[in-house]
Amino acid sequence: MGVALTRSAQWTAAGYGGRTLEITPLNEAILKEIIIFIESFIYKHPQEAKYVFVEPLEWKTDLDPSAFELGYVVSETTVTSEEADKNGQPLLFFSAPQIQVRSFGQLSRLLYIAKDTKLKEAQACIEANRNPVAKILGFDYNTVEEDSSVSNILDKITEDDDPESEIKMKIVVLLKELDLHLLNYSLKHISLEISLNPEVVKNDVELLQRFSGKGEETVLESITYTSDYEFSNGCRAPPWRQILGEMCYVLVKPHDVETLCITCSAEGVFLNGGKIDDEGEINYERKGAIYKDLITFLKTKSAKFSEIMSKEHTRFNELQNGKDQPNETSDKKKSDALPKAVYGSDKSVLEKKINLGKSQMTKRLEPSLNWKTTVDYRGHRSSVKDTHKEKRGGKSEKSASSVSPGKAQLTCKNVSKIEDVVSESSSESEEDEEPPDHRQEANADLPSEYWQIQKLVKYLKGGNQIATVIALCSLKDFNLAQETCQLAIRDAGGLEVLINLLDTDEVKCKIGSLKILKEISHNSQIRRNIVDLGGLPLMVNILDSPHKSLKCLAAETIANVAKFRRARWAVRHHGGITKLVVLLDCAQNSTEPAQSSLYDARDEEVARCGALALWSCSKSHANKEAIRKAGGIPLLARLLKTSHGNMLIPVVGTLQECASEENYRAAIKAERIIENLVKNLSSENEQLQEHCAMAIYQCAEDKETRDLVRLHGGLKPLASLLNNTDNKERLAAVTGAIWKCSISKENVTKFREYKAIETLVGLLTDQPEEVLVNVVGALGECCQEYENRLIVRKCGGIQPLVNLLVGINQALLVNVTKAIAACAVEPENMMIIARLDGVRLLWSLLKNPHPDVKASAAWALCPCIQNAKDAGEMVRSFVGGLELVVNLLKSDNKEVLASVCAAITNIAKDQENLAIITDHGVVPLLSKLANTNNDKLRRHLAEAISCCCMWGRNRVAFGENKAVAPLVRYLKSNDINVHRATAQALYQLSEDVDNCITIHENGAVKMLLRMVGSADEDLQEAAAGCISNIRRLALATEKARYT
Repeated sequence: MGVALTRSAQWTAAGYGGRTLEITPLNEAILKEIIIFIESFIYKHPQEAKYVFVEPLEWKTDLDPSAFELGYVVSETTVTSEEADKNGQPLLFFSAPQIQVRSFGQLSRLLYIAKDTKLKEAQACIEANRNPVAKILGFDYNTVEEDSSVSNILDKITEDDDPESEIKMKIVVLLKELDLHLLNYSLKHISLEISLNPEVVKNDVELLQRFSGKGEETVLESITYTSDYEFSNGCRAPPWRQILGEMCYVLVKPHDVETLCITCSAEGVFLNGGKIDDEGEINYERKGAIYKDLITFLKTKSAKFSEIMSKEHTRFNELQNGKDQPNETSDKKKSDALPKAVYGSDKSVLEKKINLGKSQMTKRLEPSLNWKTTVDYRGHRSSVKDTHKEKRGGKSEKSASSVSPGKAQLTCKNVSKIEDVVSESSSESEEDEEPPDHRQEANADLPSEYWQIQKLVKYLKGGNQIATVIALCSLKDFNLAQETCQLAIRDAGGLEVLINLLDTDEVKCKIGSLKILKEISHNSQIRRNIVDLGGLPLMVNILDSPHKSLKCLAAETIANVAKFRRARWAVRHHGGITKLVVLLDCAQNSTEPAQSSLYDARDEEVARCGALALWSCSKSHANKEAIRKAGGIPLLARLLKTSHGNMLIPVVGTLQECASEENYRAAIKAERIIENLVKNLSSENEQLQEHCAMAIYQCAEDKETRDLVRLHGGLKPLASLLNNTDNKERLAAVTGAIWKCSISKENVTKFREYKAIETLVGLLTDQPEEVLVNVVGALGECCQEYENRLIVRKCGGIQPLVNLLVGINQALLVNVTKAIAACAVEPENMMIIARLDGVRLLWSLLKNPHPDVKASAAWALCPCIQNAKDAGEMVRSFVGGLELVVNLLKSDNKEVLASVCAAITNIAKDQENLAIITDHGVVPLLSKLANTNNDKLRRHLAEAISCCCMWGRNRVAFGENKAVAPLVRYLKSNDINVHRATAQALYQLSEDVDNCITIHENGAVKMLLRMVGSADEDLQEAAAGCISNIRRLALATEKARYT
């Protein structure tokens, strides 16, 4: 980290107050990467997070002591962490404004506390600790020195007789990995930036001056330098500003905004503070974002400038196209037309010259094969088509690859229509972000293949049928997997020709075109270009061809192209889903052992290609429904019985995608697909195993499916696959399937027999989050049984579970809290959880912004409080913990409310805690919740009210807050648990006279009398007790009346 901060980070020049980090995009990117590393450190490396630094990291902070809550001792001006080293010194000490931190764990928690100001805190820490590694490990391991390789530092550690040498070695490796990551990240970031030089800036200014002045058709009113003196290096900035990379300062007066004072520097162009006096002194401070050049800056600041430049740029293109067109117009007409557009042409030349200067500059600064965004693709497409027409202008012969103007126009209309419809539709989600369009620099060094391909594309455009076939065969001989070759075809206008070949009657041309499109459509940009050019409707039409080879190639190309939403929509819109489903039926009618002609493929291959295309299309909800309606499920079920791995992977992949829909899960059961999925878990193909496990994961939400997996022997191969941890994608799918199958107790028993629980415990460390979520979820289900809780404890699984409580992944936190709740049922497990500070971590999750995490944490606290020794004192030890719980009763989420009521039920069993939460206003908050129809909330709310009645005048307070009458209505519920909790609450409330009257007036007696005959003894006793109190009040009232 020291090397990256020294060499990559951008620091201000030394001056008063020392050097600080500049406010630049690169520095911000570096800080964000460091924050990500520190935030994840505590749960990725829990042991190393506890390591105590040799010297504390110290800096000035803007945090307020009140921001620190659980785990810290807070006063008005100081904060100390409860966590301390072996000498009793706190690992975090804060005395405003200075803060000292001595472990990675405390750094992680501090960033969590800082929330929105974490970037500012990270910057302050790094500025104050220029060599943090030396403070963390000691000055013997100074990474800023030249001799700072990993091997040298590790040698120093091994030479030391230090008991913490192993942890130090791990930290050194982690910090070196971070250092390398930051350096690589900086290089990538810098490579994307365009650096200006004085010559480029001077050309820009001179050209803008040429087209500035009064009048509506000028681009600017004026543009001048602030200084007339030019140094020998071309700069006009003072020497002391040139050190900072600044070259000159320009005053620009656009037509529609005030005068702008602009700084031109090596990093780019930005607005400064302007002139501060008449003598020309400038406020050099940057006042906005940095732009890559002067033109881009002015387009952003002035709408008028942007409009004029766009208009004249278009006019210039039209003029160029007209001038190059080989038509038969007379020279006189040409000379008449030219003067009308000369002015616009000159102004457009301005923009072109500036761009040319930049491209030459870029060539010197960037690698030779760096693809850059220079033009919008649709504009380029039309210009390529125009050029194509120009080159063939005089030809009357129509070849196989010719494009009629009417058809080109129709294609553009279709593309426009598709974009309009997709923009309005929200039924499909974008699966992958497509990168920006890339174009090859005109003057960049290119391999010979690039130019050879461009020549072949010319033959495609202008040749006859035989020349077209030969050119296609020659193109196929190139390595079309290389991006250079792919983009050479596109840049030469070859995509338009290849797509139009699909609409000819020549089978050879179609096959050649599809073979090339299939290869180059692996490129994400070319996929998008194919859709823009209307290629998908033509491919869908080919699916009806009698030639099986054509069907296969079209389906495979569709599979490659349909990787993003608009492409999937186009396939469905043009009837492609139904046609692809029909291809699946080919394998069932096959009687031919091999292809019968040049244009035929095996029927199994046709079905495989159809399944491949359906797999890509099935990432859309609407397409899944279309596949089901087209009868795809029975056909996929039949294909699943084959033994060909190449066929099985797309079939299972499609089923896996579709199994997320409830309709599909029911159909999968009906077609007996689970049996074949289980069978293929034992395949040698890892990808097939992964997709089968993922399909089981999706389907196992249903109990019947879980039973089928067990009955067909699927649990044993799942358990055995846990031992292969190299393939993380497969491991995530397998652990997910085990998690869902573990919901059934019978399956858990089988997993225990196969020793799967011990293996799951071993996977709690050093695994990616997608694996951890599933592993912890499975353990949470397994630990519902006593034997499995014992296994987890004996295997040392409690500690890694508690360590995961400090993470930030929502799904992982929900599953971890459930697993800890299941383990906490055993007193021995609870002792370990308490010793590891697990209860405090659970309590801190009540502040998590996600309702699911809050609810899960509150549910987990219930068994912890029930089974902890001296639970009352433990709960009181959490500063502000009881107030936090009471305030959660203001939530709008029913699950959070139910879980918090359950927690309050357990907290209120201690009289001192009950008194504290009463002072915090628990009674009115519980009373406000009484009018609910949610049976789960009703049950736990009634239990909480019952327990809270045990203190002071809380019974009376519940009556005053109108909580009694709504409780009586709970007795009409169909849930016996609600009846029991309500009867117990009414029994406690009936100890107050006024509450007794309310209970009687709301008709509770008749319902309670029926419950006295219940088989549930607790319900019997509570109902009888409530009736007894009502009866005694009635007798006392009767007696008082007559005496």
